Amino acid sequence: MSGTGLAIIYVIIWWIIFFAILPIDVNRTKTVKIDGEDPGSPENPKMVKKFLYCTGITTVIFILIYLLIKFEYLNLRNMIT
Repeated sequence: MSGTGLAIIYVIIWWIIFFAILPIDVNRTKTVKIDGEDPGSPENPKMVKKFLYCTGITTVIFILIYLLIKFEYLNLRNMIT
C-alpha cells in the first residue's frame, strides 16, 4: 500500500477516535454565566489531553491494521473473489 493510502487510513481512524473521545471527561456545570454563550458548553474541555490520547490510541490501532495488511491477513482484493 502506498504512503498516501496509509496516511488516509491513519487520518480517518484518528477522526473517528477523536469524535468518540471528545465527550469523555467533560464537566458542563458553569459557575460564570456569559451572555451569548451556550450553557451546555464545557468550561475546560481538556483538548490537549484528548489530542494526545487520540493520537496514541490511533497509532496502536493503525499499527495493528498495517501489520494485518502487510502479512496479508486483511486483504480486500482476495476477499472479493
